[in-house]
Amino acid sequence: MGSLAGMPEIRIAQDSHADQVLSTDAFGLLVGMLLDQQFPMERAFAGPAKILDRFGTLDPAAIAAAEPEAFADLCATPPAIHRYGRSMAGRVQALAQVVVTAYDGDAARIWTTSNDTRDLLARLKALPGFGEQKAKIFAALLGKQLGVQPPGWREAIGPYAEPGSFRSVADVVDEESLLKVREFKQAAKAAAKNT
Repeated sequence: MGSLAGMPEIRIAQDSHADQVLSTDAFGLLVGMLLDQQFPMERAFAGPAKILDRFGTLDPAAIAAAEPEAFADLCATPPAIHRYGRSMAGRVQALAQVVVTAYDGDAARIWTTSNDTRDLLARLKALPGFGEQKAKIFAALLGKQLGVQPPGWREAIGPYAEPGSFRSVADVVDEESLLKVREFKQAAKAAAKNT
């Protein structure tokens, strides 16, 4: 379901198994982005591999149909998929349901069948747990790391699409870039506190 096979290896989680899941499963990559909130990004993007290992599949239909309490237990078991593992389990199931209902269970169709960047951003913003900023960051990740670059994608996405920047998870390709993104985020938080 939603294979990314043949695409460059994604190295956000900084763990070979977790990064393999991100590199080969579109729903896994989408779940990693969902979990990237109030949690270290590399740990958030390791969450899909934890779900796969514990649940046995990342098939959106199976996840959407899972008994919610049992799925929440699985997600909250240490090491949890997120610091708020139980509530994020519900969001993962809601995301899976949208992928099943709107995209026939294939998360990659969100971007492979979009008309242009504006359509892609609208589709992403319609997903549970995705607001304007998260949609732009994920679209930048798709553009920078998977080559999903419809005409005008950089302009529509804005600063997250800037080449050579270290603003977000879209720019993480190795340990060094992860550290640079973390430094950028810390500097931005410090600047926001001082204003």
